[in-house]
Amino acid sequence: MISADQVKQLRDKTGASMMECKKALEEGGGDEKKAFEILRQRGKDVALKKSSREVKQGIIDSYIHGTGKVGVLLELNCETDFVSRNKEFQQLAHDIAMHIAGMNPQYLNIEDIPEEVINTEKKIYQKQFSDSGKPQKVLDKIIEGKINKYSEEISLLTQPFVKNPDITVKQLIEEKVAKLGENIQVGKFERYEI
Repeated sequence: MISADQVKQLRDKTGASMMECKKALEEGGGDEKKAFEILRQRGKDVALKKSSREVKQGIIDSYIHGTGKVGVLLELNCETDFVSRNKEFQQLAHDIAMHIAGMNPQYLNIEDIPEEVINTEKKIYQKQFSDSGKPQKVLDKIIEGKINKYSEEISLLTQPFVKNPDITVKQLIEEKVAKLGENIQVGKFERYEI
């Protein structure tokens, strides 16, 4: 039997509806961690379904770091003006802008990284491992792994979220898509530093 306190605790942590929390706890056999993962998976599923919807509304948010030496402008898009005025959506925009200020992503997605940037990194890694004495097949695997890690580090959506490193920025957005019921996408961002 799932208690009301368990449902309330899960709701407080996730922001999901009471019914969704209760269903997730029932599916997870009362285990809060399992229920949390069930809700996260549902959020991904909802985000995937909504990802093809057009985003014509949104907000521009800014973040200036306390030192005044780093600033960010972020365009965060959604489907309706109603959601763009929602405090939670606005907080998401501010959190992402703060993340950009702190983590300095160069690109939005891995797919946005130019081929010449990847090739330059490959050459650097090949030079680093040229004297290792390892077979070329092994070196290729190592370099591929390093390129994948590098790509994730410089792409906003694949970076671990600065306030909760257990999730990526993309997963954070997916959670908000599930909660707010609309497609949400980062339009563009610009980071300034003195």
